[in-house]
Amino acid sequence: MNTIFKKSGALLAAVLIAFTSCEKNTAYQDHLKDPKLFSEAMQTLTDVIVHDIFSPPVASRIYVYPTVAAYSIMQQAYPDQYADLAGQLKDLTSIPKPKSKEVDMNLAAIHAFLKLSQNFIFSEEKIEAYREGLYEQLDEEGLPSGVKKASLAYGEEVAAHIMAWANTDFYKQTRTFPKYTIQEGDAYWKPTPPMYMEGIEPSWNKIRTLVLDYPDQFMPKAPLPIDLSTDSPFYAQLKEVYDVGNEMTQDPEGEKAQIAAFWDCNPFVSHQRGHAMFATKKISPGGHWINIVKIASEQADSDFPQTINAYTRVTISLFDAFISCWDTKWKTIVVRPETLINQYIDEQWMPHLQTPPFPEYTSGHSVISRASAIALTGIYGDNFSFVDTSERRYGLPDRSFTSFLQASEEAALSRMYGGIHYRMAIEEGITQGEAVGRYIQEKLVTALPKTN
Repeated sequence: MNTIFKKSGALLAAVLIAFTSCEKNTAYQDHLKDPKLFSEAMQTLTDVIVHDIFSPPVASRIYVYPTVAAYSIMQQAYPDQYADLAGQLKDLTSIPKPKSKEVDMNLAAIHAFLKLSQNFIFSEEKIEAYREGLYEQLDEEGLPSGVKKASLAYGEEVAAHIMAWANTDFYKQTRTFPKYTIQEGDAYWKPTPPMYMEGIEPSWNKIRTLVLDYPDQFMPKAPLPIDLSTDSPFYAQLKEVYDVGNEMTQDPEGEKAQIAAFWDCNPFVSHQRGHAMFATKKISPGGHWINIVKIASEQADSDFPQTINAYTRVTISLFDAFISCWDTKWKTIVVRPETLINQYIDEQWMPHLQTPPFPEYTSGHSVISRASAIALTGIYGDNFSFVDTSERRYGLPDRSFTSFLQASEEAALSRMYGGIHYRMAIEEGITQGEAVGRYIQEKLVTALPKTN
C-alpha cells in the first residue's frame, strides 16, 4: 500500500515538474512596461553626452530627436491618448505605421531611441553595449524571436524617418560657418581664462526651431549699456557680481557656494595644479533638467507613455529655449563680468565657477531652466515638491524644492553666485524662458483630454 502511494506521489511530482517547465517565461512583458526602462536608456545617453563633452546647445539637439522618435512610436500605440507630433513640429511628417502585428511598441520605442542616439554621439560603442546587454536580458526573460525581430525592424524604420527629418534642421551647414571674430572694445565678449576657448556655436540661431516661429520671437529687452562710470546702472551690476564673489571667497562652504556648485553644469571644467592641467566633466544644464524629469516621473508613478511624454515636452522646450537664448547671446555679445572686473577693479579676482565660453546676455541656465520648469509644471502641477538628486554622482548633496519653478529660480540665481552673470542676464533670462515655455505649453499638444 505504501509502495503505491510512493509511486503515485512520484508520478504527481513528475507531472508538476513537466507542467512547470512548459510554462512560458513572460517576464519580458513586465520589463518592457516598466517606465524606468526609458529613464535608464535616457541616462545611458546622458552618460555618453558627458563622456563625449558636447556643448549645452548641441546636447539639447542630441536629446530631442531620439525622444521624438520614441514618442512618435508610443503615440501610435495610444492614438486616443496622445497627439501626433507631425504637423506640430516644423517639417515633421507622420511616421510609418507598423507592418507586423508582432511589434511590441515599447521595445520599438526603446530601439528607435537608442538607434537614433548613436547617430548624434561619438562613443557609439557605449550605446551599443547597453543595447546588447538589454536585449540579452529580454531574451532570457522570454522575449519571442518574432516579436524581437518585428519590433527592432519597426524601431529602425522610425529612427530612419526621424533622422531624415533631423538632417534638414541646418545643423550640418552650420559646422562650416565662420567662427566668431573677437571685437575690440570693453562692451564685447572676450574669451576667458583659464583656457581662453573660442565662442561656442555663434550660428546656433540658424538651427530650425521646433515650436517657436523663429529664433528671436521672444527677444528680451536690450542689455544695459556697458558704462564703467562708477555711478552707472551697469557698474552697479558689475560691482554686485564682484562683491558677491568676495563674500563667497570668505565663506566657500556657505549656502551660496553650495547653490552655485549644484547648478554649475559645466560640461568641461579645466583645472591647473602647478604645471599639470586636467579637466572634469559634468552634465550640461539640459542634462540636469533631464534628470529632474526622471525624478518627477518616478515620484508621480508615471507609466511608460506618460514618462515618454514628460521627456518629450522637456526636450522640445530645452531645444527651442537654447536656440532663443543663443540668438540673444550672439546678437548682443555682452562681455562677461570676469573680463571687466580683472581689467578695471581687481586683476586677481576669480569667479566661483569657471566662466563658460560664450557671451553673457542672457543667462542660458535662466532661460532653459524656466522653460523646462513650465513644461514639467504643465504635467505634474505647480506644487510638486521633490528632492533633486542630480548631482550625487558628482559628490554634491541633494537639494529640495517645493516646485519646478522654485528650482528654476534657484538655478538662475546660481549664475550670479558663481560670478559668471550680471543680474540683468538672470532676470531677463527668466522672462525669456517664461515666454518660450508658455508659448510651447499653449501651442504643443501631446497628452489628449480624457473622454468618458
